[in-house]
Amino acid sequence: MYIFSADATARKDIDEDVKAGQQVPFIVYIDFVDLFGAEQLCKIYLMRAGFTEINIHKRKGVAPSLLADERVIAADKAMAEALDGGYHIQMFDDF
Repeated sequence: MYIFSADATARKDIDEDVKAGQQVPFIVYIDFVDLFGAEQLCKIYLMRAGFTEINIHKRKGVAPSLLADERVIAADKAMAEALDGGYHIQMFDDF
């Protein structure tokens, strides 16, 4: 699993909080075996969510020992969702 810190620009208005052209920061969890593939999936999932101009700033691999520790998974809901569904996207607002 890999965790990415990224930002992307909204193609169109999304809800009432994000306007077209607004740059939004994200943390994206991708459950994939290699970094290159995980990075490409990160970009694809953000594009499918309605964003473009995706810039990945930080990349971090998660140790297999942490993924096997039930306490760690129980404490990190985003990681648990990524393990279950393959990915998790968390958008941050600047408010």
